[in-house]
Amino acid sequence: MNRIKPTLKLAFIGLGALGRPMSDLLINRGYDLNLYNRDKTFNNENNRYSYNPSETVMGFDGLLICVTDDAAVESVLFGENGLSKKLKADSFVIDFSTISPAKSISLHQRLKKKRIFYIDCPVSGGTEGAKTGNLSLFIGASKKDCASFEDIFNVLGKSINYFDNIGNGQKVKALNQILIAGTYAAVAESIALGKLLDLPMELVVNSLKLGAANSWPLEHRSNSILKNDHPLGFKLGLHHKDLCIAIDLAKSINVDLPITSKVKEMESELMERGYSDLDISVLHRYIYKNNL
Repeated sequence: MNRIKPTLKLAFIGLGALGRPMSDLLINRGYDLNLYNRDKTFNNENNRYSYNPSETVMGFDGLLICVTDDAAVESVLFGENGLSKKLKADSFVIDFSTISPAKSISLHQRLKKKRIFYIDCPVSGGTEGAKTGNLSLFIGASKKDCASFEDIFNVLGKSINYFDNIGNGQKVKALNQILIAGTYAAVAESIALGKLLDLPMELVVNSLKLGAANSWPLEHRSNSILKNDHPLGFKLGLHHKDLCIAIDLAKSINVDLPITSKVKEMESELMERGYSDLDISVLHRYIYKNNL
């Protein structure tokens, strides 16, 4: 079936491990997508890239952001060259970054005064999901709120979830990262113990995948752990930042997260050893260091 070419003109800022393949999907879908690239030596064959952030959004209907943290989003929108001054009235901002719920709420309120609709929409699924359009999207707005641009979500995600209120997307993402922390740590411990017991670990892992112990990390990262090789899926340092958000959120309502706090401690040690930019599956190196 032929799909109607999208009419929205979009800008995308944050062409990292997730942002780059996400923007590629939107371009392939037919969106008029302007991309900001700081690297002026980049080969700009199709003229989609802009080296001036203000030019990237001028006159466009929506801005998509996928950057690292609260400070980065703040800088994009309200920094010295903040784009909130350049976005037109009645445009929208979809923030795919993982940041604190409080920051999302603050950004929404500030942009609302300019008649710009900001929503938080953190994602899960790693680089694999970003490349294939199989991300899980946690949207801090209602489906009705997003009706005019919901096709963007359909292009990027297989699991599209609306949580009605600004900041709720970030709260759900915090829960997601807590689950990831515990699961990755358990997979790392299990494989490390199996190796130390001299078990045939490829056979062991294949057998575990067929039972109740299977999980996304076991399915997709066990080979990396067995080979002690960690091609980037999701940076350890970024996950550590996300755990800090989750723990702070829990503390705000006097809740303790002992498992998450322990994984955060493990990640801190690994980051001190220079592993911040490796995939989170590098957690298994903590287990080895403390058991050999």
